Amino acid sequence: MEGYKNPLSEGLRLQKSAEPCTVIIFGASGDLTKRKLVPALYSLAQQNLVASGFSVVGTARTPMSHEAFRTAMSDALKEFAETGVDSTVLENFIAGLYYCATDPGDSKSYDNLAALLDQIDRDRGTSGNRLFYLSTPPSLYGPIVAQLGAHGQNKDEKGGWRRIIIEKPFGRDLESAKQLNRDCLKVFQEDQLYRIDHYLGKETVQNVMVLRFANGIFEPLWNRQFIQHVQITAAESIGVENRGGYYETSGAFRDMIQNHLMQVMTLVAMEPPVAMDANSIRDEKTKVTRAIREFTIDQVDQFAVRGQYGEGAVGGKKAIGYCQEQGVNPNSNTETYAALKVLIDNSRWADVPFYLRSGKRLPRRVSEIAIQFRRPPHPLFRQTRRAGDLDPNFLIIRVQPDEGISLKFGAKLPGQAVNIRTVNMDFLYGTSFSKRSPEAYERLLLDGMLGDSTLFARGDMVERSWELVMPVIEKWKEPAKNFPNYAAGEWGPKEADDFLERESRRWRKP
Repeated sequence: MEGYKNPLSEGLRLQKSAEPCTVIIFGASGDLTKRKLVPALYSLAQQNLVASGFSVVGTARTPMSHEAFRTAMSDALKEFAETGVDSTVLENFIAGLYYCATDPGDSKSYDNLAALLDQIDRDRGTSGNRLFYLSTPPSLYGPIVAQLGAHGQNKDEKGGWRRIIIEKPFGRDLESAKQLNRDCLKVFQEDQLYRIDHYLGKETVQNVMVLRFANGIFEPLWNRQFIQHVQITAAESIGVENRGGYYETSGAFRDMIQNHLMQVMTLVAMEPPVAMDANSIRDEKTKVTRAIREFTIDQVDQFAVRGQYGEGAVGGKKAIGYCQEQGVNPNSNTETYAALKVLIDNSRWADVPFYLRSGKRLPRRVSEIAIQFRRPPHPLFRQTRRAGDLDPNFLIIRVQPDEGISLKFGAKLPGQAVNIRTVNMDFLYGTSFSKRSPEAYERLLLDGMLGDSTLFARGDMVERSWELVMPVIEKWKEPAKNFPNYAAGEWGPKEADDFLERESRRWRKP
């Protein structure tokens, strides 16, 4: 029908280039800038996804000239750019890099920044379009936002757009998250605020919606009638490395469960959106958090478990315990392993638990979504050898490494007897597609420039997620009596195994 638009396709992003703009990185002297942000921006330039006048301004307290910043970022690209460095692209990209030293509490330094940005608009045709990126300690988010507002950087009278990306953690508890939201909304509108969660930029996580809503074989099974439970895992084999000071104030629960894994869970559990636009998708994700069963501080042990690694071995190499790490209190009460049971009280997921877990110094680095299906109602092959030991059916969505999807099911072994073995049906990004999967920051930075907030967290959802986990945070202020309770190289503490075994389930060993 002429003029008909399918509402499910409206807002569906097709690849397109960003218009001329300037990205301003606060905290440009930090590791994230040289390892992730600048390489991601360079990759976008390499793919012609940014306009010719595209510019980047780095800013931090450290005094530095434009040339010194360009040299430092050129060296970083040669070390960290995944796609390698093309001399012509690099030359054009580096020419658009600038630096301006700013102090969050010094108003005059923001005058200097504003003057530089105006000059870039005139010289490079960026039309007042500015994307601010806060890659600083969270304590500086509020002061930087206030200064940007005081210096008129939240809007452009000539029609250019202004947006701001704020790195996690967005608050450290419910009250601080609410206060940060209030501070930001005094200066920027909600549609200008982009609360980043780099997990949502990962290609496999984005594929969850496609897997569900573009395939008729999965969506009819995506409910309590066919799914027994869901496990979402983010395991790391490394320790805290040189981030001991940060980790002491965060811990595994704040660092991974409250934000990354909760966000991924809402993608798995959400209802089909009415359209593929940012607000429709984020509405459905927020509805999931509103349906999550709340619990009190007295019930925390029924819903959460924590652990801390001691000495052990990972990959055949000796590893020290968490309390021996640099920057860590020798008597630390900080958890390096956390697991949370989530129950969603709606008609799709009633009585289907979602288990979220994350830990340091586990046997391997792996992130996955594992969906276990219910066993057949009638055990037809109960007399068959090995049938009683047959694994249940799993749909595994591997986020990292070896991104892909695997379906585990039972098949008959060749031969006269009926013997059953679990086999895998695998899809791997690396072998199925000829192009590389973009880094998460590539997608998210480009989305910020395009004004697409689909993969960013909305303020009400951030506050709701903090509200849900506050009993755990309050309870875990009490000293743990058994830390460390798992050795480096193990899949977490025995308490985590008991956590599932009391419900006749067990953790997957990826």
